[in-house]
Amino acid sequence: MGLFLSRISDAFAAFSTTRPARILMLGLDAAGKTTILYKVKLDENIQTIPTIGFNVETVSPCRGVSFTVWDVGGQEKIRSLWHHYFQGTEGLIFVVDSNDPERINEAREELQGILKFPGMSNVPIVIIANKQDLPNAMKPSEIIDKLGMNELRDKHKWYVQSACAITGDGLIDAMLEMANLVKQYRKENK
Repeated sequence: MGLFLSRISDAFAAFSTTRPARILMLGLDAAGKTTILYKVKLDENIQTIPTIGFNVETVSPCRGVSFTVWDVGGQEKIRSLWHHYFQGTEGLIFVVDSNDPERINEAREELQGILKFPGMSNVPIVIIANKQDLPNAMKPSEIIDKLGMNELRDKHKWYVQSACAITGDGLIDAMLEMANLVKQYRKENK
């Protein structure tokens, strides 16, 4: 299935689970959520259109790890429905368009709103700082600051990964960290 998937397989070899972890992938519209989902699932760049509703895929990028990823549309009208997907979530991937500084405060507000829901109160978070290949992309440290991630240290385990959905750069690391965080989450919430 290509070098990309074989690298993910190697990275996840240590993580084992009997059932797929339910992972919710959210973020503003045009952040790259669907592109990331299908890059990880198929190791392909597919032509995407704005997601109206959701995509759900079981992603088994390697032996011993499996995620059921719910990629929910990020248009403003759809965001009010996100809470319907929170139940049973074991990890949140929040995708940020690093090349869109004008909407970073909007992304922060949405992320903070998600984390106020009781079912999301201690769910681990991986922020994918997408579109790092673009020349004016905000650096991960800037995104950490603008999203207020350091304020969450006492409530959530989180990780920020720079990435490019088109090339796949950073996605292996993001998925590996999500696997590690889910493993910890499951131990703590038995």
